[in-house]
Amino acid sequence: MAEIIQNCFKRYEKKFLLTKAQYEAMKRGMEGHMEPDAHSNYTICNLYCDTDDWQLIRESIEKPVYKEKLRIRSYGTAKGSDNVFVEIKKKYDGVVYKRRIVLPADEAAEYLKTGTLKEPSQISREIDWMRTRLDLKPRVFIGYDREAYAGAKGVENPDLRITFDTNLRYREDHLDLREGDSGSALLEDGTVLMEIKIPGTAPLWLARLLSENDIHMTSFSKYGTYYKNVVLGRSTENRQGDTKLCSLPSWTRSLPAAR
Repeated sequence: MAEIIQNCFKRYEKKFLLTKAQYEAMKRGMEGHMEPDAHSNYTICNLYCDTDDWQLIRESIEKPVYKEKLRIRSYGTAKGSDNVFVEIKKKYDGVVYKRRIVLPADEAAEYLKTGTLKEPSQISREIDWMRTRLDLKPRVFIGYDREAYAGAKGVENPDLRITFDTNLRYREDHLDLREGDSGSALLEDGTVLMEIKIPGTAPLWLARLLSENDIHMTSFSKYGTYYKNVVLGRSTENRQGDTKLCSLPSWTRSLPAAR
């Protein structure tokens, strides 16, 4: 039977940065409650789209009540006929909403260039309205390796999901999901990003597990981290360089003042 692809989501997503010891404690504590997802270990590849002046991510990191992103995602390196997801991700008052369409990688690449689709839909029209309104284009590739778990059958809500992401990486060229998953490191070695995705409140065992291991929720965005660490970091370095170039040499201090 063909796998059912979900195109609309509404849920809470909570994020936590873990040490290796906390990661191992989580894995032990999840036993009996969670089980490996149908595709438990895989690589996720994303192209984040934005304006020339980074409008979407600049607004996002200011933590507004409402924010939105446009990205193209594949699971593993996509070949021409492999499915990829073109999706709008919105967050309003702490709740995450996603609406997406599925396209072959070749067609998705063509869509980003020309805006044309073979079979438009209501969701694709929403995506296209956002893309054209803001003149969005791929700005960065961000990939990572994911270990995924879902609520154990007959024990937990199957919509409860816990994922662990490692080896976060980015690249600013070859912005095509068919170009592989290589990139430069985005986080320090050994850091694990855990995400808990729930339709409502967390079960008591999970809340206790987090408390016992001193694991606290954090505000973390992979795209936001790239923008702050790389884009803004580069701008800061350039400004410092300009200051050095414009500073007067020390020998000018001994010159007589103009009369």
